[in-house]
Amino acid sequence: MQKEDCIFCKIARGDIPSATVYEDENFRAILDLGPASYGHTLILPKEHFTDLCELDEAVAEKVLGVAARIGKAMKSGLHCAGFNVVQNNGEAAGQTVMHFHVHVIPRYEGGPRMVNWTPGENTEAEREEILGKIKVELGK
Repeated sequence: MQKEDCIFCKIARGDIPSATVYEDENFRAILDLGPASYGHTLILPKEHFTDLCELDEAVAEKVLGVAARIGKAMKSGLHCAGFNVVQNNGEAAGQTVMHFHVHVIPRYEGGPRMVNWTPGENTEAEREEILGKIKVELGK
């Protein structure tokens, strides 16, 4: 199913022109208009899912394979040293378009630092508290 007012649904079905890197029956992958690096690509499912929590399992099973295929092509064709596969869920996590999508971001030697964090710490008590809260929800 698609949403008529969703910009990524319009792009995925071809109503809005895009620089399409890859397309199959389930996905359209396009160059990001606000790239984090040279070749930054978005993988858009042709069906509308708000985020990972709504994503159909059949689509979920295929999306990493598409990301790997695009990443491999980037390493060969763009000569990047590696790539990140990033997927944001919710505004607090950086999701700006509420249509599930995956970023494949080429990384180049000497390029800017991104998708990094400074490791924090937690106590044994905090880990036990976290485990309890998540496991309760998983059991529902």
